[in-house]
Amino acid sequence: MKLTRLLVCMLLLIALPLVAKDRFVLVIDAGHGGHDSGAVGKYSKEKDLTLKFALAFGKMVEANCPDVKVIYTRTTDRFLPLMERAQVANRNKADLFISVHINSIGAGRIARGFQTYTLGSGRNTGRSGLTKNLEVAKRENAVILLEKNYKQTYAGFDPNSAESNIMYEFIQDNNMQRSVELARLMQRHVPAATGRNDMGAHQDNLAVLRLSSMPGCLLELGFISTPDEEDFMNSAAAADLYARGIFNAFAQYRNKFYGSRQQTLPMIAVNPPAMPKKDAAPAKKDNPDKDNAPAKAPKTASTPTQQPGKETPPPTTDGQPVFKVQILATAQPLPANDQRLKDIANVERYTEDGMVKYTVGASTDYNAIAALRRTLTERFPQAFIVAFVDGKRTNVQQAIALWRQKK
Repeated sequence: MKLTRLLVCMLLLIALPLVAKDRFVLVIDAGHGGHDSGAVGKYSKEKDLTLKFALAFGKMVEANCPDVKVIYTRTTDRFLPLMERAQVANRNKADLFISVHINSIGAGRIARGFQTYTLGSGRNTGRSGLTKNLEVAKRENAVILLEKNYKQTYAGFDPNSAESNIMYEFIQDNNMQRSVELARLMQRHVPAATGRNDMGAHQDNLAVLRLSSMPGCLLELGFISTPDEEDFMNSAAAADLYARGIFNAFAQYRNKFYGSRQQTLPMIAVNPPAMPKKDAAPAKKDNPDKDNAPAKAPKTASTPTQQPGKETPPPTTDGQPVFKVQILATAQPLPANDQRLKDIANVERYTEDGMVKYTVGASTDYNAIAALRRTLTERFPQAFIVAFVDGKRTNVQQAIALWRQKK
């Protein structure tokens, strides 16, 4: 009976955004607030930066999009439960939900760049729920514990319950396609506007997205724990640059899915600043000379060492999968002397979906590439494995299965 009621409720929620409206409704959520500071840098707090950037983006939409109704979950420094943030969007029958956040990484580690998260099962999650949350999921969902009566309020949010999982799948299936497209556009336009590193679009089981009933994404604008990124996000120009990038992604999204029945939105010119030329310092370890040595790629008979600026097509191997470690993705090719690639051997690049993607190593041995990735994660926390078959990008899980068959 309980399961039936949940399913009926979710069907009703899913139907809400389909009702015809005169104006497109955009809900902008500034993450954290009040006694929840979020991530903390040397001199600034996530809650203050998210509010600044959320308001800047919203004002740009209001100034350029008369047929878009902008609603903010908060406009001041106040605490707002995750449930209430989602309910703001649900009550107003929002067409889109964008939650603004700032990233952080552990002491002794350096990371730079912009990420977008959409609702879904992350690399460390499964249909049965969260087994190993990504760091972002842990931090953003942890705010639930700061709320009064959180056990009662989020009784239906037990990630291990069958009812919660079915509810999750209903919403996910309905909004997945548009959310993923929005994330792709964010990763194209925000790094282009701000000069930040493109750290890619990801999926995970984030509560603020799971509790809302429309397409949406969570933005991680940069790393407050990295000094030069904290400085950039606190600079006078940052709010306008982020607002331009987010706006252009939103405008392209709205034009694609609503252009036939609503006003076409303009794109705004951008002039991104240069990224700081600093090495990403790895975490300190007992043997720094050994641990900080350049990463070496496994041997391969078909792929020679390449310069960072040279595009190299994936090798053809007669149906045998080739695995690589992808470390970066950018809107424009990087110069050969880019500091982010300093001392990294066997760097190659390929172009996909309008993005330039950089990889390290190439091998038909998955285990060798998995070991290489582990050596790169201190410097490139976002690194992940990609696979190619006969020169074409393919699903990694399918490639692993094929590799096992051919061992």
